[in-house]
Amino acid sequence: MFEDFETTRVQLDEASIFVRHGGEGPPVVLLHGHPRTSATWHRVAPLLVRSGFTVVCPDLRGDGRSTGPTPAADHSGHSKRVVAGDIVEVMGSLGHDRFALAGHDRGGSVALRLALDHPDRVARAALIDCLPITEHLSRITPEFATQWWHWFFFAQPDIPERVITADPDSWYHGDPQSMGQGNYDEWRSATRNPDVVRAMLEDYRAGLTIDRRHEEEDRAAGTRIRCPALILWSLRDDLEDLYGNPVKIWRRWAPNVRGHGIDAGHHVAEEAPDALASALADFFAGRHDSGRHE
Repeated sequence: MFEDFETTRVQLDEASIFVRHGGEGPPVVLLHGHPRTSATWHRVAPLLVRSGFTVVCPDLRGDGRSTGPTPAADHSGHSKRVVAGDIVEVMGSLGHDRFALAGHDRGGSVALRLALDHPDRVARAALIDCLPITEHLSRITPEFATQWWHWFFFAQPDIPERVITADPDSWYHGDPQSMGQGNYDEWRSATRNPDVVRAMLEDYRAGLTIDRRHEEEDRAAGTRIRCPALILWSLRDDLEDLYGNPVKIWRRWAPNVRGHGIDAGHHVAEEAPDALASALADFFAGRHDSGRHE
């Protein structure tokens, strides 16, 4: 995986971030979701390099080969705000003061926070298979509670760790053929590491507490994404089924926004890398900026 990419470990005050990076040209950072690592981008990242970009793929703090602090009672050490700060520091250490970014799933929540907190650093933001956490919570239905019950299970103290680590292979399901063997091996190693499992759960606990409060403060203050935003979603996932066109919801957060669906299941970077890379390359290059999906 990641032929011609370098690997770097960036040491921060509270975290040690494992990073893959390669290519030449305008910098973009790709943020993975749950329960993946940066390896989920192994089919997309080389395509973006060929399109003329420098591509940076970190493991978020506590995930994969990155480490983070011991969880705190208020979950602040795993909030999207501090994780977004990690990415700013990582990119700065690699010489990139301003960059584009894409975040998938939980990585999308980090991308949102990064764009809101550090608007001078973010040139463009692609948000994939996600909505702001508060938008989900304000739309809870029996369908959402049934399909996304894990949000509330993961938020419970101690029990999720005991359940998942007892048999991680039964809890997390992966297929080496569809994921790619190297990606699968890295993912399986991560999900069998109790420290990584704890960090992934802390991400969800932060989501329903400190992250939710930060978003509520943003809405009250009228804080919005200043840069162009691209919303992408997997047509064979459930986001559109639950909410209709996600772009209409994102317009509350990003006035300069467009988007469309991609024919894939939830792990779109693994299932439809060509379509995803093409959409990201066009967006990062500023092509079709006048287009809208209604």
